[in-house]
Amino acid sequence: MSYQVCSRCVMDNIADDTITFDEKGHCNYCNEAFLSKDKVYFPGEEGQAYFDQMMLKIKKEGQLLKYDCIMGLSGGLDSSYLAYLGSKYKLRILAIHVDDGFNSPVAIDNIKKLSEACNVDVVVEKTDREQFCNLTAAFIRAGVPNIAIPQDNLILSYLHKHAKENKIKYFLSGGNFALECILQRGNTHSALDKIHIVDINKKFGNAPIDKLQLISSFERKIGNKTFFNIREVRPLNYIHYQKEKAISELKAFCDFNYYGGKHYESIFTKFVQAYYLPQKFKVDKRKSHFSSLIVSDQMTRDHALEELKKPLYDEIEMKKDLGYILDCLNISKREFNSIMSEVPHKHDDYKISPWIYISRLNRKIRGY
Repeated sequence: MSYQVCSRCVMDNIADDTITFDEKGHCNYCNEAFLSKDKVYFPGEEGQAYFDQMMLKIKKEGQLLKYDCIMGLSGGLDSSYLAYLGSKYKLRILAIHVDDGFNSPVAIDNIKKLSEACNVDVVVEKTDREQFCNLTAAFIRAGVPNIAIPQDNLILSYLHKHAKENKIKYFLSGGNFALECILQRGNTHSALDKIHIVDINKKFGNAPIDKLQLISSFERKIGNKTFFNIREVRPLNYIHYQKEKAISELKAFCDFNYYGGKHYESIFTKFVQAYYLPQKFKVDKRKSHFSSLIVSDQMTRDHALEELKKPLYDEIEMKKDLGYILDCLNISKREFNSIMSEVPHKHDDYKISPWIYISRLNRKIRGY
């Protein structure tokens, strides 16, 4: 198959067997994004009016509780800006932060400054270090692309645990169209597939995972929504959400510091996106991030192509981060180099949940 890059965004077929191109050279990702844009993203007056109503509704329905809503707080841009907006409406927010040992100093500092400025209660959950590192190492040894599944699963699990304990009905998600409307579907897998997690740990792990607060897609989508009525809302889809403007506002509000790349507030996520995925799977996540900005009119295609010419990371910095990560995961440099040179595996090479197959079938029926 010959190389092809989208003529409208910067998605390409280097490492994605789900991408297709039409007669104009436009890819399925930006075609779908532009098709859904007016249905899910409301940056004008209509969206602002709905945003105001949403904030008032959340406050009204939570008035008899200690907290109006719950959210995750990573120290990154999306969650920080969401907490900032919530504070402007005087929402009583319970913020959950999962400390997995890979926080960057910038993220820790941002969380401290933001929680104080917004008067937000922050609960810090610490994972069982030995079991978490063992499970993460198992995913690396399995040779699959999404090695951040243990990290992402625990974040969602603790959010829903605290929502249930505090009878909170609203989960504020930082997920948004403006910066995330294009997410590569090839070389990824659901973080909520507990069957997959257990199987990989069974095959490649060296310790049990009974002390880890894991959650399945069934528990989250069926149990929590049906029995506990926890509703997920995405407020950032109802404002004119602009990356540079948000960074500037947060800087003025609480001296927020940006960390150089989407999700780079975590040392481990930075390693995954800037080193592991590009080196082993030829996946450059910047293409998805920049393409999203192109769709939401925050970046030109020419600018994106120029940015993609720049190195993914500073070599000295990445060498330091890699050493720290491998030490935490008890993986030698020799073993890691061997893993990186092996043939990559797909997540489907291991057991996956029937719910994943159902989700895939639904997507196929709906045509995307």
